[in-house]
Amino acid sequence: MKKPMKSMFIVLTLLALTACQSDTQTEKADSQTPEQSAPVQEQEAVAYQHDPVKPAVKKDHAELLNKYATFRLTSDLSHLSGEQQKILAILIEAAKIMDELFWLQSYGPKQPFLVGIENQRLRKFAEINYGPWDRLDGDKAFIPGVKDKFIGANFYPKDLDKADFEANATAAMKGLYTMVERDMEGNLVAVSYHEKFSEQLKAAADLLIRASELAEDEGFKKYLKLRAAALISDDFKASDLAWMDMKTNKIEVVIGPIETYEDQLFGYKTAYEAYVLIKDLAWSERLSKFAAFLPQLQAELPVADQFKQETPGTDSDLNAYDAIYYAGHSNAGSKTIAINLPNDESVQLEKGTRRLQLKNVMQAKFEKILVPIAEQLVTPEQRKHVTFNAFFANTMFHEVAHGLGIKNTINDSGPVRTALKELASPIEEGKADILGLYMVEKLHQMGELEEGEIMDYYTTFMAGIFRSVRFGSSSAHGVANLLRFNYFAEQGAFSFDESSGHYAVNAEKMSAAIASLSEKILTHQGMGDYAGVKAWFDEKGQINDQLSRSLKKINQAGIPVDVVFEQGLKYLK
Repeated sequence: MKKPMKSMFIVLTLLALTACQSDTQTEKADSQTPEQSAPVQEQEAVAYQHDPVKPAVKKDHAELLNKYATFRLTSDLSHLSGEQQKILAILIEAAKIMDELFWLQSYGPKQPFLVGIENQRLRKFAEINYGPWDRLDGDKAFIPGVKDKFIGANFYPKDLDKADFEANATAAMKGLYTMVERDMEGNLVAVSYHEKFSEQLKAAADLLIRASELAEDEGFKKYLKLRAAALISDDFKASDLAWMDMKTNKIEVVIGPIETYEDQLFGYKTAYEAYVLIKDLAWSERLSKFAAFLPQLQAELPVADQFKQETPGTDSDLNAYDAIYYAGHSNAGSKTIAINLPNDESVQLEKGTRRLQLKNVMQAKFEKILVPIAEQLVTPEQRKHVTFNAFFANTMFHEVAHGLGIKNTINDSGPVRTALKELASPIEEGKADILGLYMVEKLHQMGELEEGEIMDYYTTFMAGIFRSVRFGSSSAHGVANLLRFNYFAEQGAFSFDESSGHYAVNAEKMSAAIASLSEKILTHQGMGDYAGVKAWFDEKGQINDQLSRSLKKINQAGIPVDVVFEQGLKYLK
């Protein structure tokens, strides 16, 4: 009986929010289709050289959209109070601002580009990719006449000399929260995010303050206020610490400049993004016990002691959520199914991290992508071992494993993140992949994972590689999976039957490969061995003929690569 009233309440809330928007902001539709949406405010930014009005279209490109399976983000709101539902509407509006800012960082002004594409299917594909480059195909241009994507996106001038920059750039130019531009004399200068995007960030901060005034949970209220202040100062540590302290809030928002994957030139610059989430209380209770095992698992890592001398924070927690809105970097191309934050190494060492499992999106990828892939590529005798529980656990422990290993080099080369430059993100993803499986093994041996056989986790892990490697070489996760696939194949952990085209897992060799690959990655990270990592990536981060044929097989079967969302207030129950 309550749901019709709640639906009406949400609609009224949205109308009220729209009426309160700044005059400089343009109303956006909930689903953000290109026909209906407009940027909050188009700030001047460098766009890539092509005709911004009518880019040439050589064909319908319907097959490009088939790479994505549509999935609706929704959740039951019946356990939320009226004030909490108002907060959801406000947070979605703030997330839309992050979406605009990511367009400016990755491509340029959104609206002139999208309205110039007459073909509706191509326009939708461009919106999914936040520009004219296919994020699931190595950032290849899909609009004729468009130049190759600059790997530094819009974070740096397109004429930047990489070697000169590395030698002469100031600390501010290499900072996480600055754009690098040229002044009137042509000299490189650092412009802070909060200065460059001051109007949009002020609008987003104001929305977070409004949400905080309605928050019933004191920890959430404090976080929203501190995050608002962080957006307009680029000082995020206090809000990260407050975020770590939140334990009882039912609503979650992750918002700001967070990941560095978009900067493929150096991996220095963070990109704006947002998630709006609702906690799944039942599943979160099931996960709460695992964080306590982190110190023990760190001590038992299969690597020399000097590479595991750091102690992970013990205040880490695991929770499951329904995602109801993605924006900006998180919504570009392949979609995240789990979150491990904050990235600040000092916060990680002090308090650990929080791991957020996005259960509804995970379920969608399992059913729409992983199971069909297994039916094509996994030997029939092992298909029964591809299970959602194993997929959930492997994904969850991938995120937990980001907190294991080493954050600072052992030879005074600074943080691993800066020592390995643009290779830091893909090798960190590779570390999380392999140490996550190492954790599964250990916890299974300890009797702490009660559901399934160890082969469930191994086989689902292998099927997951085929899913993730399709993200392409421009994705940190895609490269990490290529390295892992080639390593396991060389070690005999994966075997391939040429006649059937099927793969199988060898459990004994799999366990040995997990240990040796863990040691290899942790050693590279601890030494800050950029040259060694680059040589490894150049040699093994490639799709070989066998894997290429396998990927072609699943593409011909019409299996989507990832998901695209229907999202917004109108889709919530």
